[in-house]
Amino acid sequence: MIVDTVCRFCSSCCPIEAEVQYNRLIGARRKSFLDPDKRLTCAKLAAAADIVYSPARLTTPLIKKEDGTGFREAGWDEALDLMAAQFFRHRQESGPQSVAWLRGMAADWGAPWDYPNRLMHLFGSPNTIGNGSICFVARDFAHSYTYGSMAFPEAKSARCIIVWGKNDGNTALGAAEGIHWAKEHGAKLIVIDPVRTALARKADIWLQIKPGHDGLLAMAMINEIIKENLYDADFVERYTVGFAALQQVAAQYPADQVAERLWLSAEQIREVAHLYATTKPAAIIDGNGLDMHREVFDTTRAIAMLRALTGNLDKPGGDVLPQPIAVRNIQMKDRLPEGVLPITQQYPLFNTFSETWGNQVQGCVVDAILDEAPYPLKMVVVQSGNPLVTMADSKRTREAFTKVETLVVIDLFMTETAQLADVILPAASCFEKTQLNRSSIRNNPIILQNAVITPVGDSWPDWKIVFELGRRLGFSAEFPWQTAEEAIDYQLEPTGVTVENLRDNGQGLRIEALRYEKYRDQPFKTPSGKVEFFSNQLAAAGFPGVPFENGLGENPISFADQSEDYPLLGISGSRDIRFTNSQFRRIPALLKAGTGCMVDLHPDDAARQNIAEGDRLRIETPKGEVEMTARIATTVCPGMVRLAWGWGDYDPRANLNALTEDDKRSRVTGTSTSRSFMCRLRKV
Repeated sequence: MIVDTVCRFCSSCCPIEAEVQYNRLIGARRKSFLDPDKRLTCAKLAAAADIVYSPARLTTPLIKKEDGTGFREAGWDEALDLMAAQFFRHRQESGPQSVAWLRGMAADWGAPWDYPNRLMHLFGSPNTIGNGSICFVARDFAHSYTYGSMAFPEAKSARCIIVWGKNDGNTALGAAEGIHWAKEHGAKLIVIDPVRTALARKADIWLQIKPGHDGLLAMAMINEIIKENLYDADFVERYTVGFAALQQVAAQYPADQVAERLWLSAEQIREVAHLYATTKPAAIIDGNGLDMHREVFDTTRAIAMLRALTGNLDKPGGDVLPQPIAVRNIQMKDRLPEGVLPITQQYPLFNTFSETWGNQVQGCVVDAILDEAPYPLKMVVVQSGNPLVTMADSKRTREAFTKVETLVVIDLFMTETAQLADVILPAASCFEKTQLNRSSIRNNPIILQNAVITPVGDSWPDWKIVFELGRRLGFSAEFPWQTAEEAIDYQLEPTGVTVENLRDNGQGLRIEALRYEKYRDQPFKTPSGKVEFFSNQLAAAGFPGVPFENGLGENPISFADQSEDYPLLGISGSRDIRFTNSQFRRIPALLKAGTGCMVDLHPDDAARQNIAEGDRLRIETPKGEVEMTARIATTVCPGMVRLAWGWGDYDPRANLNALTEDDKRSRVTGTSTSRSFMCRLRKV
């Protein structure tokens, strides 16, 4: 039997066809506009059955033994009753805000994010915390403060494509296919990346930019486009505010003056600016390479302004504004006690720019546990995340999660974080649960993630865990749903669409015709109703109204002030299509399909330190050290090394975040530079 559903092994949420026989997943294949023999293949999806039926899966609740020597198996009633008792205890002793729910990316950010927010708000805690300060949401924030929402590039229909800090061949295969198709049909491809990726090798122009300095390039391009009168004057006049202020600030960044700081030439900057501004339509794909840098917010704002300045915003083949689904907001934030502030209260604009994104500065969880600032956290529920491996400054993070009084972990597999837990709840995989993903409600069409098999063992889908816990906490009226379908129908009720409708339309259900240039008859979702090159809202809060109006500020590279002792620039490695962050590295089929944990260094640096291919290396920063295997490669430039990311759960000696810091954060988004840092290396 073939069933339409969505794969949620990563955040791409690819529509797929799952093959099921006698309630067993046999395999799955990704849908695409390309013929089957031309589609890119996903290693994770090819190994779907291996992941779902892995003997390492958690399949029953676990409770820490009283003597601390390990875990014992338990039933769901015992585990949830214990969890609820701890909620009540900490509320009585320290207040409801002393309990936090920390979310990783594995459970999605649509309805599965709404459910714990609803529960925590009802309980009285504002502390449902995501990881968006270092992944995606800070960029969404920047797009939204420029033109009201994040724009989606239509690369397949573009004539010029800029891929800026992204490598979709390892992250989003549907998007990668669109890029390749456009390139084969004559589109110009520009790749901005410090690493010579596979996409960079195909590019018409590759800018090997210095990590963390993308904002300066964007401002130099803006200056060039304005100076040479290459901008869309009619769009700027009718649909934007703050052009004069942007022009004045951009003039501080002429190509001749900033090129050397970017590791580029002025000619390269001018060429890219001219090609992008004069080739229509053009799309910019900005990605995770911009995240995990302190300046991600203003960098992304500047890139967003390039779209509007050139008239490529909301145009076919450009960057299209979404047509979101009018779902019911079920988070019940109005039930929070008045005056209760979250632990992320230092970042009020970030906390409130969206009705549903909520609080996204995960480093505040560590601060609240260790420093008890702004107040102490006593209990944390970690859902679909592994902070001991994925959060910056792993040593400090481990100290925090060792100290917290009560820790509950919800996951498919045992992780470094779960090893510290008091209670572990086994979660169902994406093939075992029906849910409404964010990708299906932030823009048409709606595509349902269908459960195609029953949960493995005694694992539960996330929605069921949250609903059952909510009822134990006294919120039966607010969690009346007995199935995912009932909850989804309630959330979709304003649209007139039901789960049954979605299942009848497995390819996706569009409830509104695709429209472009929507700004002609409806204002942008900004305070002015226009694209904001200058933001009064930011200026009033004490932040730059125009990106980089006060310069780049402190060096964006971590430990740059200690470069004499740490002379190499280290960057976290590209994402590997076989894995998602720290997940799936214990699946034998995936481990056999590629290389292990490597550090890439240029032949010149290898020769200088007498390092050979395959040598074991120790990489050090002021925060700590890791061990990885040397790979000599020209994908990086001399003086820079690229370290494999996400291996800390598989091998704690290779935990890249042992090297990173979370000490200096953006005042706007709470983002620290954990992607680029000064380091040194030597043979083990």
